Amino acid sequence: MAAASLSQLMKSLARLSLLNHAKSRQSFHTSSIVDGKAKFIKLGINVDRYTLRPIHLPKSGGRGHDGRIQTHGVGGGHRQCYRMVDFKRIGPKTGEPLVERVLAVRYDPCRSADIAVVAGGEKARYIVASENMKAGDLIKSSGELKKITVKAIEGDSYPLGSLPLGTLVHNIEIYPETGGRVARAAGTCGQLIKKIGDRCIIRMPSKREMNVSEECTATVGRVSNIDHNKQHIGSASRARWFGIRPDSGWKQKKTGYNGRKIKPVKPVVIHKASKAPASAIYKDTV
Repeated sequence: MAAASLSQLMKSLARLSLLNHAKSRQSFHTSSIVDGKAKFIKLGINVDRYTLRPIHLPKSGGRGHDGRIQTHGVGGGHRQCYRMVDFKRIGPKTGEPLVERVLAVRYDPCRSADIAVVAGGEKARYIVASENMKAGDLIKSSGELKKITVKAIEGDSYPLGSLPLGTLVHNIEIYPETGGRVARAAGTCGQLIKKIGDRCIIRMPSKREMNVSEECTATVGRVSNIDHNKQHIGSASRARWFGIRPDSGWKQKKTGYNGRKIKPVKPVVIHKASKAPASAIYKDTV
């Protein structure tokens, strides 16, 4: 009897442990669906708080949550750590601008451009480095829209309405105080070519023009690592270290005779205030 009761007790404990394990897996899966931060929580990283510590991320191999390939040509590669780059170069709208010192310019494996560690007061952060930025430089960030144009110094950040015509800018905002969205890759920049009222027109390297508000902030200069596209990989094995899988071979290089045609430049894109969200109420009609 004692042996039977002991075996029943062991079976109940095993069943209870399996139930707790299933509940924990279910709660972890649910949290990953709700906020998309489960992989950070599992690593003990608070993503709601800014940190300079590199974040270790698992590789997806180009596959989605269902295990199917979503992006072809991705797989393998060296381990990478993500740096939380701050694209908001927003300074005070009145008074003296925010002055920060460049502590170091570093390589970022998750982007083509270099990043810089800057500090002002008691805060430090990562930003996208400009072409000639180096350790020891002082950079300014101002949000004041001035009637008289300021002197455009590389690395400084100003509203587009305060910059003179012809200035090369990067990390350009589409909507005010939302952070840079355009011209963040290595060697890219836009050129301020025209001001019409409270709007500024910027010409991109593709010759396409975009119309944004004069209150949108941009950083003066070109993005660092301008020779990024000139690097020669040299071998297929080195490409695998970059996480590039070989193509299937069906892609063929096209010529102008029977391939891509020269198309006219697309019209100017006007970025105004976003529209109000659509109503979630649906009515059935008969």
